Amino acid sequence: MKHPLRIVLRGVTNDQVDPSVDVLKATALPLLKQFGIDGESFELKVVRRGMHPGGGGEVFFSCPVRKVLKPIQLTDPGKIKRIRGTAYSVRVSPQMANRIVDSARSILNKFIPDIYIYTDHMKGINSGKSPGFGLSLVAETTNGTFLSAELASNPQGQGAAVLPEDLGRNCAKLLLEEIYRGGCVDSTNQSLALLLMTLGQQDVSKVLLGPLSPYTIEFLRHLKSFFQIMFKIETKPCGEELKGGDKVLMTCVGVGFSNLSKTLK
Repeated sequence: MKHPLRIVLRGVTNDQVDPSVDVLKATALPLLKQFGIDGESFELKVVRRGMHPGGGGEVFFSCPVRKVLKPIQLTDPGKIKRIRGTAYSVRVSPQMANRIVDSARSILNKFIPDIYIYTDHMKGINSGKSPGFGLSLVAETTNGTFLSAELASNPQGQGAAVLPEDLGRNCAKLLLEEIYRGGCVDSTNQSLALLLMTLGQQDVSKVLLGPLSPYTIEFLRHLKSFFQIMFKIETKPCGEELKGGDKVLMTCVGVGFSNLSKTLK
C-alpha cells in the first residue's frame, strides 16, 4: 500500500475454528516485528468481543507500510520463561473467567512460577450478541519466541455445555502440547512465517519449526504453485539440545518482493 493501514473489522472475535484475536495479538504481531514490520502505529485492539454464532465483535488494526521485508534467522527457540493469558467471558457470570484461571493454574503451576492470566469480562454493547467464555494462553521464551494455545466454549445452542474448569485444564494441556512441539513459531503462525520468508529480499531465511501442521503442508504447496519457491526441509530429531518433539529446519531464498507503491522519501 501507499499509506499505513487503519482498519476496523467486525464479526466473530473468538470461536473454536480460527485463531482468535487474542492469540494473533500475542503471537502474530511479535512475529511480524521480526520481519521489520514495526512502528508506533502497529497495533491490534479488541474494542468489542463477539462470540459465535451472533458475532457483534469489533477489532481495530493499524499497520505501517514497509518497502521490503527483512530476512530472518530464527533457529534457537530458547527456554520458556513465563506464561501469560487472557480468560474472557461475555454475557455470562464474571465468575466464569476466575474459575477458568484457577483450573488452568492448577496444571501450569507445577512447571513454572511466573504465570499471570488476566480476566476480561466485557459488559453491555462491548460483549457482542452471543454468550460464551474462553481462554488463550501464551508461553514466552528467553529468545522472544511465543507459543500459544486457546479454547472457547461451545456456541449457544450447539453441543453440550462446557464447564469452565474443564476448559481451563484442557487449554493448559494444549499449551503444554504446543511447548512439546516447540520451534521458533507456534503451529498457528507457521504458514505466516513461511509466507513472509518467501516474500522477503533475495537472501537466505531460516526458521526452526515444530512438526508441520496439515494446514502448513498444504500452504507450502500453494507457495510452490504461486511463487515457484521450494523450501529446503531438514529434520532435527530431538536429542540433548532440542527437547520435545522432532523439529524441522526450513530454509528458503526470498523472491525479492517489494512494495512498489511506497514512495521513497
